[in-house]
Amino acid sequence: MTRRHFNFYSQYLIGVLFGFGLIISGMSNPQKILSFLDLAGNWDPSLMFVMGGAILVGLGGFYLVSKRTEAFFGGALHIPTRRDITKPLVIGGLIFGAGWGIAGFCPGPALVALGAGHLKALVFVLAMLVGMELCNRFFTGHKK
Repeated sequence: MTRRHFNFYSQYLIGVLFGFGLIISGMSNPQKILSFLDLAGNWDPSLMFVMGGAILVGLGGFYLVSKRTEAFFGGALHIPTRRDITKPLVIGGLIFGAGWGIAGFCPGPALVALGAGHLKALVFVLAMLVGMELCNRFFTGHKK
């Protein structure tokens, strides 16, 4: 097996592992997300624990990456350096949050739910792709 094939299969398996984590934690179920956001109703705090675990794993990952000069699977290591808060960042965050609150999906879990055949996920993913294309065509000021 060549290094290129190893990299491809390794990345695929990491994606599958991430998807299984989303399924096991219930994060691909939009009702679970909407219940977390429903503070005045039947609030479900479990998403808070999933996010906390993800933050800890992410911090460990950032620590490991900070000690490297190239990506784990080869090639250049691209670490964001911008720390300023821009208008497109705020607007994008508001759109992301509104979509998350209305649909109960964010991109990763939506793709997992789409793979499971949920129609609501298909609508969300199509809307997400249209939004990404509109942003690419009309709002290029956010690019470096």
